[in-house]
Amino acid sequence: MTVARPAVVAHRGYSAVAPQNTLAAVEAACRAGADAVEIDLQPTADGVGAVIHDETVDATTDGTGKVSALTAGEVLGLDAGARFAPAFAGQHVPTLAEVLGVLTRHPDTDLLLELKGSWDTGQVERVTATIDAAGFDGRVLVQSFRPGTVATVRDVAPHLPGGLLVSFDPPGLLRLCERLRVAACNPSVAAVAGSPRLVSRLHAAGLRVMSWTANDPAAWTTLVSADGGAGVDAVITDRPERLAGWLTGRTERPVVQAPLPDRGGIRLRRPRRVPAPRAAAAPA
Repeated sequence: MTVARPAVVAHRGYSAVAPQNTLAAVEAACRAGADAVEIDLQPTADGVGAVIHDETVDATTDGTGKVSALTAGEVLGLDAGARFAPAFAGQHVPTLAEVLGVLTRHPDTDLLLELKGSWDTGQVERVTATIDAAGFDGRVLVQSFRPGTVATVRDVAPHLPGGLLVSFDPPGLLRLCERLRVAACNPSVAAVAGSPRLVSRLHAAGLRVMSWTANDPAAWTTLVSADGGAGVDAVITDRPERLAGWLTGRTERPVVQAPLPDRGGIRLRRPRRVPAPRAAAAPA
């Protein structure tokens, strides 16, 4: 018998071994066998998205200033690798199109795209055009912490599945998800640990659950054991290769998960399957 396991999502690419949100990190995640890569997109002053997490470029590049106050040319030319390690010097801040170009060469790895901050209609239209031009409408889920941004994605690109990020379990969460028409609600590890019924409530509403950011066995156990053992649909981690090995080597038998209704988009419910552990043979 085979059993399902949660999908492994590489947080900002394989950010434990390469500088976060760079093409090197995306490539490393794909080579490590991640089911999906999560990246962050910030709008620049001229409306072009830059793949970077922080509101400023100071922490991860050789530049300074707010992303929203810099043009795409100013942001995309910055070195985003040298601070991580000298070997990565020259890794620049990429565009969404460049990330999609890497993923095109790795058809088994999907994209979890987070829009940071508030995005207006024109900015979302530009992102949507990039995704559609690359033929990625079936391989991407667009998420945000901002309900307004999620609503804009819903209105501008109803063909793209959306996700709402939450750091806790707020009142009225299911009503909000229904209004936003999202395919996923993605809580923090702390939210899952603090609300034992959160995963089951979201699943009952037909939502996928992709939890962030879990980097150790204690957190992984919390997520795969949630909801009486059914667990989350995907785990977002800085250490995708280690998580995949941990999932494969677990001694306890996971519960077979029933598939959620097909809502299109990212294939995080495909997931790879691993053999159920066999009982040790009795001594002769």
